[in-house]
Amino acid sequence: MSDICVDVLFDDTPQRQTPSNRKRKRNRAPLKKNSEQRGSPEGKQEYDHRMGRTRYVQAPPRRNGAVTNHPSAPSHTHNNSLPHSSSSSAGTSHPSAKPSTSNQGPVNTSATHCPSASSSHKQTSAGIPAKYLAIDCEMVGSGPKGHISQLARCSLVSYDGDVVYDKFIKPAMPVTDFRTRWSGIRRCDLVNAVPHSDARKEIVRLLMGKVVIGHAIHNDFKALGYSHPAALTRDTSRIPLLNQKAGFAATECASLKRLTKAIFNRDIQTGKKGHSSVEDARATMELYKVVEEEWEKHLASKSQAS
Repeated sequence: MSDICVDVLFDDTPQRQTPSNRKRKRNRAPLKKNSEQRGSPEGKQEYDHRMGRTRYVQAPPRRNGAVTNHPSAPSHTHNNSLPHSSSSSAGTSHPSAKPSTSNQGPVNTSATHCPSASSSHKQTSAGIPAKYLAIDCEMVGSGPKGHISQLARCSLVSYDGDVVYDKFIKPAMPVTDFRTRWSGIRRCDLVNAVPHSDARKEIVRLLMGKVVIGHAIHNDFKALGYSHPAALTRDTSRIPLLNQKAGFAATECASLKRLTKAIFNRDIQTGKKGHSSVEDARATMELYKVVEEEWEKHLASKSQAS
């Protein structure tokens, strides 16, 4: 028997695909297209020499159009080594965005207008503190020897002593005596002062419906040419209880300066510049608050009895 040698050659090249293989490949194409339309990562086909068949290899996912080998999971922290993106998370504010009002300090309005009385105080029998104003006016003299008193400055302060109104006022008549030693008014103060008629309208508008407190307040109302309701008027020069606390006779008409010194041990109306209507109005309000509760109860009981 003769020996027959048969050489078997193995070709590494892929065999010719059968029609069934071609059919399977054609069927994968629509799947690939459909997967791309659904937003799935696109893949590619490779021939596996060991298995003798074609396999489908999934391509790396794309991020913003660029291929990334390791897609990162969503994170709430920002990598400081990377430049900040203009479309960063909500924590990054846009330059044109409106700043949050919660980070701003509160707004200072004292330069534009005077603050009103605080409503944080307890209510009294007569109402809330916002309804209270203290008034003081400074006068100059007109006519022969300056005997006719004319309004030259008016100040109103709130229950807390905040200035509500304070203006120099040009008298309707020519000034013959500035009374600077007592009024503190000088000629230069009245050059650009508010005309009397305009000032009166402004002041009366503020006083309407308020409880007005003053010391010898009838003089202030006379200078204004104004009459305030008696039920809403408090005159600290006519409160027997206040005189008693100061150690004076109940019927004595003590000056504002004496009462302030006796009760608060504080000097007012000192110096060569004369009086300050703001200082006097504040002292008047402080004196009223000393006897406010008792006095208001007395007035309420008196009103009920009548």
